[in-house]
Amino acid sequence: MGSTVPSVPTKLVDVEVATTSRRNVPAVVLAATGPALGPGGDGIDVSDLTGKAGETVRHGESWTLGVGTGTLSDYRVAGAALVRALSGEDAPRTTDVLLTPDFDAEKVRAFVLGAALGGYRFKVTGEVAPKRVGSLRLVTGDTGFEEVLTSAALKAHALATATSLARDLANAPSNVKDPRWLATTAAKLAEKVDGLSAVVRDEKWLRQQGFGGVLAVGGGSSRPPRFLELTYDGGGSNAPHLVFVGKGITFDTGGISVKPADGMHLMRTDMAGGGAVISALMAVARRQLPIKVTGLVPCAENHVSGSSYRPGDVVRHYGGATTEVQNTDAEGRMVLADAMAYAVKNLKPDLLVDVATLTGAMKVSLGLRTGAVFTADDSLAVDVIDAGERAGEKWWRMPLLEEHVEAVNSEIADYKQCPPGPGGITAALFLQKFAGDVPWAHLDIAGPARSEKVYDEVVAGATGFSARTLVELADRFARH
Repeated sequence: MGSTVPSVPTKLVDVEVATTSRRNVPAVVLAATGPALGPGGDGIDVSDLTGKAGETVRHGESWTLGVGTGTLSDYRVAGAALVRALSGEDAPRTTDVLLTPDFDAEKVRAFVLGAALGGYRFKVTGEVAPKRVGSLRLVTGDTGFEEVLTSAALKAHALATATSLARDLANAPSNVKDPRWLATTAAKLAEKVDGLSAVVRDEKWLRQQGFGGVLAVGGGSSRPPRFLELTYDGGGSNAPHLVFVGKGITFDTGGISVKPADGMHLMRTDMAGGGAVISALMAVARRQLPIKVTGLVPCAENHVSGSSYRPGDVVRHYGGATTEVQNTDAEGRMVLADAMAYAVKNLKPDLLVDVATLTGAMKVSLGLRTGAVFTADDSLAVDVIDAGERAGEKWWRMPLLEEHVEAVNSEIADYKQCPPGPGGITAALFLQKFAGDVPWAHLDIAGPARSEKVYDEVVAGATGFSARTLVELADRFARH
């Protein structure tokens, strides 16, 4: 019987940069708001065109593509819309996109990112996938700028590849994607990347080492937990060491504090943070950044059974700290706490970043397209938000309110798992207890990690949000 998961990773549209267009290949003419046509636009009727970003119109064997006012967001939208339009029974094998003279590296990056991700598709089906354009050639008239634009296109495609893999992992159905599948799939992919190594630990090792949070959350499932450690060391002895920790809950029923049925099917994407960390490590290693980065993904399935952990339990984490359980549906912070404590004690990081679909509170606070940043370090908050801006991902800094710090303390254990107060903030305050003195940021992606509809370069399902930000953050630390 064949696998019920498409091949991972998904193949993306190829992109190249050249100074010449090709014979007998469909051309794409760019149209700015107005409309104002770029190279190749002579003779095209503009009476029905607006130039709005993403507007795609066929003119015989050629196309016009709206790029709006020329913002980076407009170019991402345009690239995604083009690839979606060049799909179907008569999809061309390849097309030439005729760039305007003002195209610089940033615009190429945005356009390629949109084009590579806009045509993403993940569907478990016995039918043949619909045809789509296989490659794009970006044609520039500036012969001296070709190398710069090529470098920009390659970097954007690498970021898109990271996002796509994060989408693949999160979209995979949980009848296949158990903790073992997630960890071993990542390890197998890591074997193919120079400089990247992977170690997968089983439940016996977790028990020996005292990973009480991971074991408690995974204890209700017949499919035991795993702990994935990815290591890339591309720097010398003075290079900074970044540790990324991603929540790897492969399915979340809520445990004994069971979730409502509506929306539970989306919990296959509850390991989106872990998927982003895995994908970011792959991208950092492929780019051979001069930095050391470790990725930790505690993998568990939060299920309901006689062996499930209970509200009122006291759990001992890695390193000895204890937590009073109040709600078994707040399982993400339980596994992250173990992994963060492990990182602080054993890896001596210069920066610790955890990323997770952690709280519904952030969906209420920031909506479904913006991630939350929690950190006590002002410069780190700026670094994360700037990295997201370069990657085309939006972040908003949230406060670690002092008036709620005491609420984390428990009467019968060291900490309360679900302190009273604003849920996203108190969850971050709980995690802060396990960061020690290491500069730390918590990224809550509960809102933007999945989407119910298509927008910009995003498609319905897992979005891969935060993978690109992590790569850009590593790049920033590698350069400073």
